[in-house]
Amino acid sequence: MRVLGIETSCDETGIAIYDTEQGLLAHQLYSQVKLHADYGGVVPELASRDHVRKTLPLINAALEQAQLTPAQLDGVAYTMGPGLVGALLVGSCIGRSLAYGWQLPAVGVHHMEGHLLAPMLEDNQPQFPFVALLVSGGHTQLVQVKGIGDYALLGESIDDAAGEAFDKTAKLMGLDYPGGPRLAKLAEQGRSGLYRFPRPMTDRPGLDFSFSGLKTFTANTLAASDHEQQTLADIARAFEDAVVDTLVIKCRRALEQTGYKRLVIAGGVSANKHLREQLAALMKKLKGEVFYPRTEFCTDNGAMIALAGALRLQAGERQPLAIKTFPRWPMTDLSPMKAVG
Repeated sequence: MRVLGIETSCDETGIAIYDTEQGLLAHQLYSQVKLHADYGGVVPELASRDHVRKTLPLINAALEQAQLTPAQLDGVAYTMGPGLVGALLVGSCIGRSLAYGWQLPAVGVHHMEGHLLAPMLEDNQPQFPFVALLVSGGHTQLVQVKGIGDYALLGESIDDAAGEAFDKTAKLMGLDYPGGPRLAKLAEQGRSGLYRFPRPMTDRPGLDFSFSGLKTFTANTLAASDHEQQTLADIARAFEDAVVDTLVIKCRRALEQTGYKRLVIAGGVSANKHLREQLAALMKKLKGEVFYPRTEFCTDNGAMIALAGALRLQAGERQPLAIKTFPRWPMTDLSPMKAVG
């Protein structure tokens, strides 16, 4: 089954074509970073307008890259939520309309399920069941995954998500947008152990997260510092160490609670080198295995939507003609289905 995937939930326009037998056939991505840089963050109206401009040209480019015509597709998948409502409407309207015009089945995909399944784009694919750590700008969640659509939420952030905390802290440090990756880059120059930041909510039972306090702690530390470049790098390192240690501690608890030996990490923050190193060390100690997508598929992309859509279309799911979007959409509301192939 060949499926066109459309991702427009925030500030990336991602288009891909996935074949359930041959794998990924085409992948096109346009980032709006430059568009939003002057504002220090995503402006929803500008994001929606840019998706309008970019989605159809990228679809044409993907078809050309795969050397396919619409008649050779078997379905269309698009992100139906969660995300920015205007951006979601662009992709949903285009995706559902193209499917109708091309007489193809359509399916709306949950953005976070796309991230969760992204490691299955790789040769080394995780087998069910596993624990998934989903870490992005909008979500930090630990999920027990028994199968596609069979999810149980183990823990989540009660305030800022990990990626959001990175971005807000980077802004406090005067780093340009997008701040999270720039803070991680600065942290590479920092010396570990010079500052000791708290590991929030690790001194109590449970699997929920809280990162807003780290932002405040960083602000206070910055106020008392000399703001030299090396000092800023040391503070960035201390912040990153605190976030990573917290995530690793909670992952270990989730694995012990479920008894699973497989861990999946996905979402934009899963590209963080320090996080990958620490989770690899954890899984080696636990005699388990960690899985993650290649860096280009950690952030929002069409490939994960095409893959998730293909699996659900194969299972017989279909989207009616009515166009719906869900800016807020708990992943546990999804219907379970049997894993395919």
